[in-house]
Amino acid sequence: MKKVLVAAFVILALFPGTLSAQDIEKKKVTAFVILALLHGTIDVPDNMEKKKIEFLISSVENLQGAIFIRNGSEYDGKKAAEHLRLKLKNAGDRVQTADDFIRLCASRSYITGKPYMIKLSNGKTVKSEGYFRKKLKEYCLTVK
Repeated sequence: MKKVLVAAFVILALFPGTLSAQDIEKKKVTAFVILALLHGTIDVPDNMEKKKIEFLISSVENLQGAIFIRNGSEYDGKKAAEHLRLKLKNAGDRVQTADDFIRLCASRSYITGKPYMIKLSNGKTVKSEGYFRKKLKEYCLTVK
């Protein structure tokens, strides 16, 4: 959606008033070049956020000896990751950042509102939101 708005803005800015056919062709080429340059800059934060989200999901998927608790039922890390990826897919454009992912997909049941919990291998049980926020901070400190 952002790219469409940027494209519309660029085209409108480059086509004021009445222009000759030759002027229009020059403006089209200029608009194409500008959009091609903007394309990379617009996508960079999205890709960074996708990497953060995948890191968060992988962290629970590979959490040895832990149990993911959703609506009173227990799941291993692999099943938890499958569920989180499904929620992410279903959330669509509502999830733009890792924070959105934690808030909208990884913290609580959409249906019951109950918080997701993680029982760690040491026996301690934590809310998944706190777990994922801690992991996100760790990621941000190590990846610059």
